Amino acid sequence: MDFGALSEFCRENASILIALTFIILYICYYYLFVVKKPQIACKDQKFKSFLLEHCPVLSSKFKPTIWCFESRAQTILRSFIPTSIRITYDAEIITLSDGGQIILDWYENENPMFPDKETRPTILLLPGLTGDSSCSYILHLVSEAAQHGYRSVVFNQRGNGGAKLKTPRTYCAANTEDLAHVVNIIKGRLPQAPIIGVGVSLGGMQMLNYLARSGDKSQLEAGMCISVAWNVFESVESLEKPGLNLHVINRQLSKTLVQMVQSNMEVFENHFDNLDHILKSSTIREFDERFTSKIFGYDTWQDYYKEACLHDKIHALKVPVLVLNAADDPFSPHHAIPVKEAEENENIAIVVTSHGGHIGFMEGFIPRNSTFMDKLFSQYVKAVVTHGPTHLKQE
Repeated sequence: MDFGALSEFCRENASILIALTFIILYICYYYLFVVKKPQIACKDQKFKSFLLEHCPVLSSKFKPTIWCFESRAQTILRSFIPTSIRITYDAEIITLSDGGQIILDWYENENPMFPDKETRPTILLLPGLTGDSSCSYILHLVSEAAQHGYRSVVFNQRGNGGAKLKTPRTYCAANTEDLAHVVNIIKGRLPQAPIIGVGVSLGGMQMLNYLARSGDKSQLEAGMCISVAWNVFESVESLEKPGLNLHVINRQLSKTLVQMVQSNMEVFENHFDNLDHILKSSTIREFDERFTSKIFGYDTWQDYYKEACLHDKIHALKVPVLVLNAADDPFSPHHAIPVKEAEENENIAIVVTSHGGHIGFMEGFIPRNSTFMDKLFSQYVKAVVTHGPTHLKQE
């Protein structure tokens, strides 16, 4: 072997060899430490068997997009990469008892699979903190539900999705009065139609709080919650860590929340002594301390967060609930996901993927179509509608 020639070749192609070495190491790391089967935490073996049988996506390894599996990349790019879906809703303005306004966006879905409107399965969707029915992740879920012939109803919170803010009351993770009212409206009109409640991020927190408080009187057949913050105290600690969590995610969300107050100054001006203090909020915690906790009558932001937390309410669930979290979600640190509690209580299954970020779960080299989250949603709601929640109950 001519070692001199080999040495010369390496010197001349050093940059190429370094790049190839990096690519090989990157791919090895990806397949050894990133690609994994989802963890399923569930006490009820019947529920777990039901999920594994009817949700095949849980039996295979989740392969997040290889070039953006990092949590913040998944979180941020999820809003831009997947294919844009067009859904034409029928908007309904609902005036609440206190004069507030919300909008329900209905997608009736005249599909021959369920020609009878009275019995057509209905998916009630709750978007995240600053989201509405036009969010990419909501449009994808509505599209998935439509393929099965289901009706979708998206609950746009006060001040969102075109709803005007009529009163100084907005919405928060701990308050479920508006959600309960929406469920009653849908069930009152369609008493024979099964309803499955699906919440994403803050919407998922509201859904879980609603299900825990209403117990077996919730009027929902089942629930699914995605990327929820289980322990809010742990969540804000995670989001306030210096770096991308703080500057890219936390500050941007707090900026959006402040803009909501700023655009509705006339509604709030008689209810706060110092609106400028609220407008200077630079983190979600500051905004909740100065605004959210005060609007909902809490003495402190700690009192609000304590009531919003979910990890200590699992025991109160009376209908089947599937929850999807990513272990690297910056909004919900892995150690704060109540896996142990799920394994000790019935009516809940928590699926944890090794990666996926917050409402990310993108997979495939060019993640333009359905994400892991979309597929699990599609398979789960179809299983519940087809087999019924009683199939999940203990004998």
